[in-house]
Amino acid sequence: MTPLPFDPIARAAELWDDRVGSATAMAAVTSVMRVQQIIQSAVDAALKPHGLTFARYEALVLLYFSRKGALPMRVMGERLQLHPTSVTNIVDRLESDGLVRRTPHPTDRRTTLVEITDAGLQRRESATAAVVDVNLGLKGLTDRQTEQLTDLLAKVRRASGDFED
Repeated sequence: MTPLPFDPIARAAELWDDRVGSATAMAAVTSVMRVQQIIQSAVDAALKPHGLTFARYEALVLLYFSRKGALPMRVMGERLQLHPTSVTNIVDRLESDGLVRRTPHPTDRRTTLVEITDAGLQRRESATAAVVDVNLGLKGLTDRQTEQLTDLLAKVRRASGDFED
């Protein structure tokens, strides 16, 4: 894609200021949304050769980070902040690809565990190398600036009720 010779968000902010009022929030939100598109595109491109979407990759990473390589589907939904139907669809696809398996919970018959397989561990490892190689799509910032960005976005998430601490 050829870069534009000007920043369209800055131009929109000028027009917003003239016609609507303060453009501070509009420019920030539009910038965040555009950066999300850029990052998503880079991550999708890195994961595609591994047969994964970001949602499926996140699920594999979550299971890899768990103590036993397995979690109840309900817990996966909570941690990934997804609706149960979305978790089911992700797990269905990962299971059909042989990357996870459903197992009965040893003490709670109502609960199904999702366990990462050896193939899932290998796929997670190669996919992680691919996304790390593109810095998860984040370009143009120092490590310190990336930490500051993370802190600022956490403030928005906290204020919106995304988490408490």
